Amino acid sequence: MTADARALQDQLWTAVTDRAEFSAAGIVFSALDEGMDPETVLLDLIAPVQAKVGAEWAANRLTVAQEHAASAIAERVIAALAHRPATRTAPGLGRITVACVDQEWHVLPARLLAEVLTLRGWQVDFLGAQVPTPHLIAHLHSSGADAVALSSSIPTRLPTAHAAISACQAIGVPVLAGGAAFGPDGRYARLLGADAWAPDARSAARQLADGIPRPGPVGQLDNLRHLSDQEYTLVARSRRQLVKQVLTDLEERFPAMASYTDQQRERTAEDIAHIVEFLAVALYTDDDDLFTTFMTWTAGILTARDVPARSLLPALDTLTTELKDFPRSLRMLDRARCALEGTLAPAGRHPGALA
Repeated sequence: MTADARALQDQLWTAVTDRAEFSAAGIVFSALDEGMDPETVLLDLIAPVQAKVGAEWAANRLTVAQEHAASAIAERVIAALAHRPATRTAPGLGRITVACVDQEWHVLPARLLAEVLTLRGWQVDFLGAQVPTPHLIAHLHSSGADAVALSSSIPTRLPTAHAAISACQAIGVPVLAGGAAFGPDGRYARLLGADAWAPDARSAARQLADGIPRPGPVGQLDNLRHLSDQEYTLVARSRRQLVKQVLTDLEERFPAMASYTDQQRERTAEDIAHIVEFLAVALYTDDDDLFTTFMTWTAGILTARDVPARSLLPALDTLTTELKDFPRSLRMLDRARCALEGTLAPAGRHPGALA
C-alpha cells in the first residue's frame, strides 16, 4: 500500500467515525478526480475502512450505534459513486444476480461486488440483504440471469445458503458463493455444492468472466451424510428449550443474576442463543472448528467488554448435560471447552453471566 493510499484511508476513517458523511463523500470523489479508478476506490479505500469499523467494534472501541452509522455512510457514498456519470459502464458481458441469502443482513460485501461487476460491464440485478429463496427463484425465472452470486457473512446462515444454492441449481442457474460465512478457504461453499467460490470481489469478477458451467442434476451430497443422525435437526428444533435451560442453570449458579436489569437478561439470553445456533450449524457442516472458533471469538468479545469470559464454561456444561445422548454435539462441546480453558486466565472475580 502506498503512503497516499494509507493517508486516504486514514482520512476516510476519520470522516466515517465522526459521522461526517459529506466529508467522506468528498474524500472519495477527490480520489476519483485525482485519477484513482472506481474499482480501486471501492476495494482498496472504502472496503478496508469498513473492515476496520468491524474490527474496532469487536475490540469495543466503537459502539453498535457508531458501527451502524459508519456502515450507513459507506453505503450512501457507494451509491453516490455509482451514480457519477464518469463511473458508468455500458453493460455488455451478460446478466448477473447478486443477493444475500435469507436472514443475512450484512449487505456491504454483496454491494461492493455488484458495483465491481457493473464497472466491468455486467448487467447486474442487485437484490440486497436477506432475500428469501422463493423470491430469488422467482426473480431468476423472470430475469434470465447467467449466474447468481450469493453472499453470506454469518456461518449460521449456511443451512439457508444450502437451500438457496440447491434451488438455483435446480432451475439450471450456476451459483458463485462468497462471504465470510463460507470460510476463508471456501470449504463450506464446496461442502454445500456451490459451482464456484471467490474470496473477494476481484476474484469473483474474474471467475464470472471466465464462465461458470451450468450445474448438472442436483442430488444428495455424499459429504452431508452425517445429517442422517438427526443431531442437527433435533438441536435446531430444541433451540428455545436449550436456551431456557442454560439461562435457568446460570441463574442457579450465579445468584448475582437476580439483580440483572431486563436488558442484561435479554443480552444474556441472546448470547446463549448464538451459542446454540453455532453449535447447530457446526453439526450441519460436521466441522468442530466452526464452533470452537466462534466460542474463542466470543470469549474475546466478552473480554473486551469487561465481562469474564469464563462465564462461557457453565453454558457449555449445561449443554453437555442436555445433549448427553448426542455424540457429535458432545465432541464439539468438549473441544470448545478445551480451547476456552487453554486461552482463559484463572477466574479472579465473580464470573457473572454473559450480559
